[in-house]
Amino acid sequence: MIFATVGTQLPFDRLLHGLDSWASRNPSVPIFAQIGTSSGRFRHIETVPSLSQTEFAQRFEAARLVVSHAGMGTILSAAEMGKPLILMPRRAKFGEHRNDHQQDTAAEMSRLSNLRVVADGEDLHRALDRAAARGFPCLSPGADLAGRELEPLLEVIRDFVWDQTAAPKTTRIGKVA
Repeated sequence: MIFATVGTQLPFDRLLHGLDSWASRNPSVPIFAQIGTSSGRFRHIETVPSLSQTEFAQRFEAARLVVSHAGMGTILSAAEMGKPLILMPRRAKFGEHRNDHQQDTAAEMSRLSNLRVVADGEDLHRALDRAAARGFPCLSPGADLAGRELEPLLEVIRDFVWDQTAAPKTTRIGKVA
């Protein structure tokens, strides 16, 4: 099963339509997508607007491949669970986000061995075709996905994303840092 997630803030129909059109040519591959606020109609993939944390984790665990926007939580989860990941960064010029920070995230994370970055629907189709030809291989959890050079960056991001108890730090003059 392919699990797709686009986050919950803004619609990301460009990714979802690309995935749906690929699914129309590959009906034997089940695809489940968390589509957020999208009002699009997708005929070839199963969709829900949102999932609970438990449901999200179950879908993620069951997936042979994850397709996503360039959200750090998804990138970290894929790395930690050994899931291959295809990212399509949201683009401000298409009204998918306020700025292009996901382009920067995807460029930096593209060095992860379990991750492919795609720019558009055609590129997504090629990446999905390659993954399908290999049988959607999953890596073992804890595999060296990033290499030594990215591990310090990933550790900082993990701490920031997953540490729910962190409070804003103040400087000596009392301003929030």
